[in-house]
Amino acid sequence: MGSFEYLKLTGVSYGFTYHDFVVEGVNLSIPRGRFVSIVGPSGSGKTTLLKLMCGIYEPWNGDIEYICNDCDSIFYYPSVGYVPQIETIDWNFPVSVQEVIAMGSWNYKSYLPWLDKKLKNQIKDTLKTLGLSGYEKRHIRALSGGEQQRVFLGRALIRNPDVLILDEPTTGLDYVSREKIFDILKTLSNNGMTVILSTHDITHIANRSPWVICFNKYVIAEGRPQDILKEDNLLKTYGLSDYKIK
Repeated sequence: MGSFEYLKLTGVSYGFTYHDFVVEGVNLSIPRGRFVSIVGPSGSGKTTLLKLMCGIYEPWNGDIEYICNDCDSIFYYPSVGYVPQIETIDWNFPVSVQEVIAMGSWNYKSYLPWLDKKLKNQIKDTLKTLGLSGYEKRHIRALSGGEQQRVFLGRALIRNPDVLILDEPTTGLDYVSREKIFDILKTLSNNGMTVILSTHDITHIANRSPWVICFNKYVIAEGRPQDILKEDNLLKTYGLSDYKIK
């Protein structure tokens, strides 16, 4: 059967109008188990790049491949979990934590995530991983922002994906909540899951992410944070290449 080995992007470009690229000429190779942070300002194309990676958008140019080791079929598709940047919820809708997480179990074979015993046990295990044991029956609107974000993370994790993609997962969270999210993501990566997140805030990245991609429409630099989070790369990333810090 084989297993997921790495995600490869070759010459990937995408835009919303003709000849106006939001993402241009991206070449990346992200191996299994790597914890990657894509750093760039708002409007730099980070969200578009993530949506290309998880198949929401198809590239105008180039290829995106999920490479499998010892696969029998060229039609290999890994399990990909996606946590979008903004969650829109009708807070008056009576939805519990376990029901939100169960939504991640939907597939083409069923219309509703029926909460059978097996699924309930999976939800229970997922909540334990997230540090939210016993929250199954709580209403989603009764949770703090950090707790809600962990529940949305649980919705992506319920299928135990090979690759987890998160768009600005810590935006608007306090320090403690951000630390909890990063701790969870680091553990998942250590256990072999590929974790890819975007952020415009570099304050946490230098100490918390082992691999960083500086991005603004195209890849400016990638590598260990201590190697690439330097003045020249950051000025280019944030559109200040004509400005030098004195």
